[in-house]
Amino acid sequence: MIQDTSQLTDAAADFSLGEVRVSLSPQERFEEYLQSKGKRTTSQRRVLVDHVFARHEHFDADELIDQLNKKTRGDDRVSRATVYRALDELVEAGLLRKMSLGSRSVYEHDYGYPQHDHLHCTQCDDLIEFRSDELLKLREAVAREHGFRVTGHRLTISGICRACAEKRHRRPSPLDLI
Repeated sequence: MIQDTSQLTDAAADFSLGEVRVSLSPQERFEEYLQSKGKRTTSQRRVLVDHVFARHEHFDADELIDQLNKKTRGDDRVSRATVYRALDELVEAGLLRKMSLGSRSVYEHDYGYPQHDHLHCTQCDDLIEFRSDELLKLREAVAREHGFRVTGHRLTISGICRACAEKRHRRPSPLDLI
């Protein structure tokens, strides 16, 4: 599940992601990539790209396979092998980004999506996206100090989201004082 942190009540900070303009649709960009590799654009690849870019959410391969199986029939049916192969191609083409959350690989949009970071709830596996100008300034200052040219970064902060923390509340115990 994805959350946009612009919904947070902290009026002092705006962590919304903003927007990035692109000249090609994800489908056109993927077709361009496939052509450069001498590969065909199949109807299954089109269905997969359309489905992935119709919404913005983090997903793993099994979730995508389940969603596609519910949505497609006949010639448009996408096999498990095609999904895995296409996901690798979409990452290589710069359309998706692959992240590891423990033993699980999760994908998210990369093409046409701004630089951002994540809060990862280790209880429910939710990812909350945010963007921070202060973090970018810190990154640049550290890079400058070390003579380092930054080409990007990826930050995932692990912890427990508000909803999971509220579920865990219990009556205080004398053992809490130890």
